[in-house]
Amino acid sequence: MASVITASEPSWTAPFAGLSPRCFGKLLTALRRDGADVVHRGRPWDLPLEDRVLLVTAYRRTNLTLRQLAPLFGVSKSTAGRVINHLGPLLALRPRKRFTKDTVLIVDGTLIPTRDHAIAERSKNYRYSTNHQVLIEAGTRLVVVVGRPLAGNRNDRKAWEETGAKAAVGKTLTIADGGYPGTGLVIPHHRQRGQAELLAWKEEHNKSHKQVRARVEHVFARMKTWKILRDCRLRGDGVHHAMLGIARTHNLALAG
Repeated sequence: MASVITASEPSWTAPFAGLSPRCFGKLLTALRRDGADVVHRGRPWDLPLEDRVLLVTAYRRTNLTLRQLAPLFGVSKSTAGRVINHLGPLLALRPRKRFTKDTVLIVDGTLIPTRDHAIAERSKNYRYSTNHQVLIEAGTRLVVVVGRPLAGNRNDRKAWEETGAKAAVGKTLTIADGGYPGTGLVIPHHRQRGQAELLAWKEEHNKSHKQVRARVEHVFARMKTWKILRDCRLRGDGVHHAMLGIARTHNLALAG
């Protein structure tokens, strides 16, 4: 079966991997360094590493079914599934473990509609979803940590601790919205009971806080151009690996 999409044509990497050929090459180099292309016993892969990576990114980018995607790469449906299951975890972002003293992070939760009801619950978007806590560096907009998914009916204040996001950043200064009271994060000022309006300096602080915190919303908007985050059919850890992989791709594209 002849393939239609191949990484040997650099023009395919931008629409299906979200990366320039140069950044795609960096990703392949990192994967080879991590042993993704090591030959094991048994039947070899039908596709070279370049095409396997492009297949995984194309699956996440388009959210086509395996039956639709496999013929585009000239492989069977079962082979495409094995490629995604094998490379999905290897493409994941590795959380940053150390931060400088002047680092400022921004955290927010986002809901990902998920077909696996074992890990999802109905949430405020009226769909079965998972809650993902995402931390970005305020200055660079790079994703540094993605917490493990929780059921979508858990609020952000609880998800901050239960997903491992809090433990991952330690005491690093972190900005959040008003949904994180009592967490020690930097959140907007609220009016107290009986208070007509905030003091002028608090209003000014809230304005600057909102402008900075909006950067994490911009990151979500870019990440959700990957259609798998609009309706994820993967089971188990699949949605987590998809989030981590897309975060890594986002960072590569942003850093150039």
